[in-house]
Amino acid sequence: MVENSSSGALTVMRLAQYTKADQEEILGAGEDPFGVAWTGLTWLPKEDHFGIGRHGRLVAHTGLLRLRVAIGDTETEVVGVGGVAVAPGMQGQGLARLIVTAALDHARTMGPQHALLFCRQPLIPLYQRLGWHPLDEDVLVEQPEGCLATMPLQTMVTPLRDDARWPEGSVRLFSLPM
Repeated sequence: MVENSSSGALTVMRLAQYTKADQEEILGAGEDPFGVAWTGLTWLPKEDHFGIGRHGRLVAHTGLLRLRVAIGDTETEVVGVGGVAVAPGMQGQGLARLIVTAALDHARTMGPQHALLFCRQPLIPLYQRLGWHPLDEDVLVEQPEGCLATMPLQTMVTPLRDDARWPEGSVRLFSLPM
């Protein structure tokens, strides 16, 4: 559980863990809370979690995970951002900006030059307002039993350093997507 100060200001806290129950506290108990089941993909859990609490209830979350990728002929690492969730009754109040910004501040300490996320089409404008850029290239992701799949969601990137430039070339994630 995340509890914020009594002043009413919403702050992002690092979470020691993030469970299915936590996700349901934010998004409810639906079968497809992120609207991505249609992809048929298997997803990785995140390792670092951030949350916002209000009145003793978790109302927002995002997670991070360091991942190996190939971009063209270059192998490197990115920080994967995923599990961005804001409780339906709290949407439109800047919580996505607050939680993603705090997570990216932490991501800047992790070493990689870029962060990467996958999102549904309706969320592209939100992430663009937060400084993310859509990739035009298809992205291959691993799936169980050594299969490769083309990511059907929009891949977006943002630099974690002022001088970082995303290289040109096809992109392959050497893991399940996050």
